[in-house]
Amino acid sequence: MELNINKTDDVTTVKFIGRLDTPSAQEITKDLEPVMNDASGTIVMDCSELTYISSSGLRIFLSLRKAAATKGGNVIVRSISDDVRQVFMMTGFLNLFQIEA
Repeated sequence: MELNINKTDDVTTVKFIGRLDTPSAQEITKDLEPVMNDASGTIVMDCSELTYISSSGLRIFLSLRKAAATKGGNVIVRSISDDVRQVFMMTGFLNLFQIEA
């Protein structure tokens, strides 16, 4: 799992590349701490290159959503694949997040 984080003004873009499974979720949690600590703006989670997401990965998405809600920010999930969309649909995450094409 590779993670690219870019911040421009009030928008932080987090690009997920590869598989977000249990081992990789544990690895990237530290990388996401600054994003969670400064979640007052918009967080765009770019999933255009996310090939798989496990329950541990879903917990990361929830943690980012909770951090943003606490600090008055918002989270946008962008460019999810059909496979990831199916996981979001089965778990109810489609209703929790603003999803963009």
